[in-house]
Amino acid sequence: MIDALLFNAILLIAVMILLWLVSVRIGDVSFIDAFWGAGMAMLAIASFAQVDAPGPLAWLLLAMTTAWGFRLGIHLFRRWRREGEDQRYERILRRDREKGRFALAALVKIWLGQAVLLFLVSSPAQVGILASGMSQAIPPLAWAGLALYLVGIFFEWIGDWQLARFKADPENEGEILDTGLWRYTRHPNYFGDACAWWGIWLVTAAIGWEWALYTVAGPIFLTFTLTRWSGAALLEKGMRKKRGDKYAEYVARTSSFIPWPPARG
Repeated sequence: MIDALLFNAILLIAVMILLWLVSVRIGDVSFIDAFWGAGMAMLAIASFAQVDAPGPLAWLLLAMTTAWGFRLGIHLFRRWRREGEDQRYERILRRDREKGRFALAALVKIWLGQAVLLFLVSSPAQVGILASGMSQAIPPLAWAGLALYLVGIFFEWIGDWQLARFKADPENEGEILDTGLWRYTRHPNYFGDACAWWGIWLVTAAIGWEWALYTVAGPIFLTFTLTRWSGAALLEKGMRKKRGDKYAEYVARTSSFIPWPPARG
């Protein structure tokens, strides 16, 4: 287990360094968001490749992680190609760029920092696949994890699709998306992300609660960052500045994270 995880860590760092070199060449690190999902899928594949005789649970975790990761990676890569540099990263690296230390700052602040977090969040999939052994049955807890995962996939995929359609219509410029899933939660895609990874964690718990204990920090941190750190909190701060009272009204009637019928005003 330790040797396999060490191999995964070395692989991740090597890929991150290669991508860092690309980001230095083009002067933009924003495409790292696309690698967030794709990198987790990569680590799941690397873990699966190190299992001598993978059973159904290993296959299940591989399918869940790669479906989530590659879909998100493609979606975010296309968004980066369409919209260009993400202003969050531009602000983080602005002073370093002005002082001529963009390359070092990009490596330390962005690529290596994200590598640690990516490895942590994806730990349930990595450890679960490596620990699954040759189990020939999928226990009820794993089915429950798959059900939660599918709920998350629905909210994430449909939420992203609805948002993309909304942004593509010029008539929606300056408006707030408050229909579809966005009527019931201000962040259906983030809620879906959290459900997907808690579902993956439950499958790992079905393999053994000791593995669940070792990896629970992954979904806990992901939920924290989606709700309190770089996800919803940062996004809503920007939306309040851009949309003012209109967004405040949306916030007042719409659940922040867990889907719920809108408040009547």
